[in-house]
Amino acid sequence: MSEFRAAYRYALALLGVAEEMKKLDEVSRDLASIEKLGKDLHEFVVFLKSPVVNSEKKKRTLNEIFQGKIGEITMKFIHLLASKGREGLLPEIIQRFYALRDERLGILHVTTRTAVAFKPDQEKKLIAQLETATKKKIRLTYVTDASLKGGFVVQHDDTVWDASVRRQL
Repeated sequence: MSEFRAAYRYALALLGVAEEMKKLDEVSRDLASIEKLGKDLHEFVVFLKSPVVNSEKKKRTLNEIFQGKIGEITMKFIHLLASKGREGLLPEIIQRFYALRDERLGILHVTTRTAVAFKPDQEKKLIAQLETATKKKIRLTYVTDASLKGGFVVQHDDTVWDASVRRQL
């Protein structure tokens, strides 16, 4: 089974359990803290993916790191991954979990490239128009792009709304 499919299946299972136990917010916070640890400490990701360290040692170490810091559901999930030898997939599983969660909650991640930063009222108008067009809640990320002379470009996955000056000309 490919790494992508395995990560997707584990994320789907964790999402299902979190929803069933009504602990979706708690599990999301736990995964955010684990993700932050992975980004802040590259050695943590190397440790997870290391084939040299056996699964029992990984379980003990993960237990020491996260005991009392994350919820029971997330802790059991990490133990399951370690016992199956899939702890190296944890960063990918977290990304898949977020994508599945946002899809179920009707949240769309949109990136906006602008020449200059939007004013708060312009930002609200853009979000309102995007929510009307997509019928989903919008989570907007701004990127300042010096190559744009004016206007903006909104992108979600492979859909692009181009309102730049270059496009208008």
